[in-house]
Amino acid sequence: MGMGTSTHDVVTQLTLPCSDRLQLVELLHSGKVRDVYADGDDLILVATDRISVYDVVLPTPIPDKGAVLTRLSLWWFDQLSGIVPNHVISATDVPAEFAGRAIRCRRLNMLPVECIARGYLVGHGLSEYRSSAQVAGVPLPPGLVEGSRLPAPIFTPTTKAPVGEHDEFITLDDVRAELGKDLAEELQDLTLRVYSQGAAIAAERGIIVADTKLEFGRTADGTLFLADEVLTPDSSRFWPAADWEPGRPQFSFDKQSVRDWSLEHGWDKTAPGPEIPEPVVARTRARYIEVYERLTGTAW
Repeated sequence: MGMGTSTHDVVTQLTLPCSDRLQLVELLHSGKVRDVYADGDDLILVATDRISVYDVVLPTPIPDKGAVLTRLSLWWFDQLSGIVPNHVISATDVPAEFAGRAIRCRRLNMLPVECIARGYLVGHGLSEYRSSAQVAGVPLPPGLVEGSRLPAPIFTPTTKAPVGEHDEFITLDDVRAELGKDLAEELQDLTLRVYSQGAAIAAERGIIVADTKLEFGRTADGTLFLADEVLTPDSSRFWPAADWEPGRPQFSFDKQSVRDWSLEHGWDKTAPGPEIPEPVVARTRARYIEVYERLTGTAW
């Protein structure tokens, strides 16, 4: 989900109180878990409490999820500002309706690529490796298992699929063909640098960042900005380092408990998804909050 607009975006208007004035904002885009509003020349990026698994939005929200994602992204944007500029204008100058879970950000031309860095073998990367001994065109050594640490982090971009469809792996050469050699290689470099610094910071706090997804956009003059969210439980896999053991599924500070429950429930991964029971909601909320507290050192 990007900070730009398209001809297919939904446009509605809301009048919301903000700083003792009435503010007219337009809903430009409603993604799986985020909504984007226009406010003059700026955008308001709102993280909702919606949760999606297997590219389907489930009907049950996770309380405080949007606020956790927003605060954690803001913390990471500060940590990573020496690598690449980001889209944040303000975390407080937002409509009161969205306070605590929204960011005022600059309008960018979002690039049509999901920039993914992987340091460990898991998820779609594991499936790809098992079938072809490579991920997104990057060959990997034999003998790796679920949860294996890779010899070095790799750049494994994907397409940006519409809501309800699946992202597909593409190669660096595919990105070069679409965006040009220089921009593709800059995206690869920045993605791996952001991942490496984020993983190092998390490691100091006992957290493994197995992989992460980033989005970038450009201003009219071509300047590249880190946008959307960064190193959150929705965009990354966080594992407790003390429990890491290759060859088996890892405990994750994210929505993995919802994925596991949905499959045990017998759901076939097609919309509409099932209602999530309260114990699973509470467990998922606790995981989001715990990783926020461990990473930032701040009590929720």
